Amino acid sequence: MFERIWRASLAPIAAAVAAILISSIALLISGNNPIDAFREMWQTIDSTESVVLIINRAVPYYIAGVAVAVGFKMNLFNIGSNGQFILAALVAGWAGAQVSLPPPIHVTFVFLVAIVVGGGWALIAAILNVTRNVNVVISTIMLNYIAIGLVAFLLSEFMSDPDSAGLVAQTEEIPRSAQIPPLDDLIQLTGFHLPPGIDLYGFLIFAILLGIGYHILLNRSRFGYDLRLSGENPDAARSAGVNPKRMVLITLFMSGAIAGMIGLPFLLADPNFHKYGDAFPATIGFTGLGLALLGRNSPVGIAAAALVWAMIERATQRLAPIGIPAEIGKILQGSFLLVAVIAYEVIRRRNEAAATAAAAEATARQRLQAQPPGPGSTAGAPA
Repeated sequence: MFERIWRASLAPIAAAVAAILISSIALLISGNNPIDAFREMWQTIDSTESVVLIINRAVPYYIAGVAVAVGFKMNLFNIGSNGQFILAALVAGWAGAQVSLPPPIHVTFVFLVAIVVGGGWALIAAILNVTRNVNVVISTIMLNYIAIGLVAFLLSEFMSDPDSAGLVAQTEEIPRSAQIPPLDDLIQLTGFHLPPGIDLYGFLIFAILLGIGYHILLNRSRFGYDLRLSGENPDAARSAGVNPKRMVLITLFMSGAIAGMIGLPFLLADPNFHKYGDAFPATIGFTGLGLALLGRNSPVGIAAAALVWAMIERATQRLAPIGIPAEIGKILQGSFLLVAVIAYEVIRRRNEAAATAAAAEATARQRLQAQPPGPGSTAGAPA
């Protein structure tokens, strides 16, 4: 058990060490002291406020990672998760502001709009793949660019708040009935409460439920088995009666639907937003690609990767005021991702080589045991 945990931790540990070394070299080249930089980064995250901010920031990252991981499980690279995310966030934010409904129904309505728009946009790539054999990577990349242009057009021409000031393009703020209260307010309904200063998103509960649902669906259901089999061995899946085209359609729709929910923590739970506009985060879908790779498509692994990513972003926020380039955070993130992916691949190949060698040894042993005794052998002779 200990050996298994150690092997699973080897790649992240190696990636962390390498990222620190590479970032230290970059700091030395820029004329800064790595010790001072990392001390400042540690002091930035060493507080309850920072921990809360890191967890809140990790929530949309986690959703983005899960969205991409669903496609990865079937060897479908949904590079278009960012386009699905921004288009769904715009339409859901605009639609949520146009209606007045009771709180639970209003929140559900915004969820459904985001799911339908995100899933529907991904479904375009799925239909092109199953009908015209268009590569999913190419089509989703192109759909990203189309989504960027479509969002800009819709926001400026049809969905912008008429009362917003001049050059600021944004939707109307969604009403309070569509907003998810902080986690402490939700917990108080059960008679408990969080300590003061723990202002976590209420959306955190949904992110946890999403991870649990993802694990059950992919690892504890027939659909999950069909999906994984289709990705690992399409021919075996066909022999088992799995329709590959149907699986492509369902899987990409699911991936896009989850990607469509990436913006909901900001729209529904972040008091700084509650609307889509120019200041809305617009690249989180791309970040999900790296987080899914770091987390090995595991819900727990993706959660850990999202927390690390958010922690690095938070830690580097106070570097610029003291004269240290804040871009060191990008170097940390990029080197961590690159080394982790390489380390995972090296470990995977070594494990495969070890398993092949063990299987060959076992086969050779069985053949020796199955051979009949030679003419001069005394095996089986009476004593």
